[in-house]
Amino acid sequence: MTRIRAFSHFSLRDFLVAAGPTIVLVATALFAAWWIVDPAPPKYVSMATGQENSAYDAFGKQYLQRLAKNDIAVTLQPSLGSQDNLQRLIDGKVDIAFVQSGSAGAAQASAAGLESLGSLFTEPVWLFMREPVAVTELTSLRGLRINLGPAGTGVPKLFEQVLDVNGVELQDLKVTSLENTPATMALLDGSIDGLVFSSAPEAPLIQMLLQTPGIRLFNFAQAEAYTRRLPFLSHVVLPRGIVDLGRDIPAQDYHLIAPTATLVARADVHPALIELFVQAASNIHGGTGWFQQQGQFPSPRYTEIPVAPGAAKFYRDGPPLMQRYMRFWLANLFERMGVIAVALAALIIPLSKIVPPLYVWRIRSRVYRWYGQLRAVEQQLAQSVDGEGRAGLCDALLKRLDEIEAGVNQVSIPLAFADSLYGLRNHINFVRQRVRAAASVDVAKP
Repeated sequence: MTRIRAFSHFSLRDFLVAAGPTIVLVATALFAAWWIVDPAPPKYVSMATGQENSAYDAFGKQYLQRLAKNDIAVTLQPSLGSQDNLQRLIDGKVDIAFVQSGSAGAAQASAAGLESLGSLFTEPVWLFMREPVAVTELTSLRGLRINLGPAGTGVPKLFEQVLDVNGVELQDLKVTSLENTPATMALLDGSIDGLVFSSAPEAPLIQMLLQTPGIRLFNFAQAEAYTRRLPFLSHVVLPRGIVDLGRDIPAQDYHLIAPTATLVARADVHPALIELFVQAASNIHGGTGWFQQQGQFPSPRYTEIPVAPGAAKFYRDGPPLMQRYMRFWLANLFERMGVIAVALAALIIPLSKIVPPLYVWRIRSRVYRWYGQLRAVEQQLAQSVDGEGRAGLCDALLKRLDEIEAGVNQVSIPLAFADSLYGLRNHINFVRQRVRAAASVDVAKP
């Protein structure tokens, strides 16, 4: 059976040897396409959130849980807030962070290599005050103890712009810089007269203060005018009874001004992770809320920072087709296989014209190398001279021809090339006849 297999129509071993360099070249190109042209997304990503008990902190934990389902580990970095997050992105300390609209312009973001993944929710400006010192106009804040939080929160810069359009200087207030939780305690014990948050209503401190007796929310009655003077702001309404219908909290509609929270990433974050974060944002922020309708957020609007191409594609076409029906890593694998298929086609098409001739040459070379030895026998015969020595040479040449024929009989060659093998055997016999004829001539001479 081994002998029969050797004389087959096709030699797999010879084909693999002939195609060996091509296989190595293709494998190298595929490896390069896999890891360099379209590398696998990392399994770790860092995200800056906000202060404890803030909306950024609460939403950051939801992103952590969502991405953990796709085997992506999110490292949450608590921060002071929007301005602190923006600086961490610029410094390369985090990959993704929450940033408030109005914190950075398009030119600054582009220069720092930042991209927006879309706006997520509105962050109304909440000015809570103790009832004995409650005011109806911001001009009445002069001389009052108002907490704006640390500079990294973004609130001082935002509220300074709000005061400016009212003709009030920041130094006209007695400003403190406590973080959210200590500031809330200071407001409750009377150490300060008011505090300013800029946060989604989901923040636990916002929920608590809206239901705390003796604490009053400032009503921005001129909210629409603020949006014309400060374009990054929008006008939202806190409806009467939205906090607690049974207790009628709040007891009236409140007009508020609100920037939007934006998810911002560094431009070098892997596109697959961008898609994954935007999908998570759609699940986390896509429902109805106190200030938004179903499907209003996330959105590529309300952000000054240029939107990342992957995020823009999601808002335009929805999630990638494969990710709708399979897990993230499997879908990503098939998507990357497209790049590999292109590299494979680019190599196989030209190399397919090289491998078949190499295969034919390798098979025929088994026959051709015997022709070299056969030619050597002929040359020895041609160089011989008449005499007794020539008879001995002819005997040696015949013996050599027998050895050559025995070697040829051991050659394994596919049936498609059997004609070459049989032709070689005929030529061996032809040379043998010449040697015998030469020996006969010497014997016939007197």
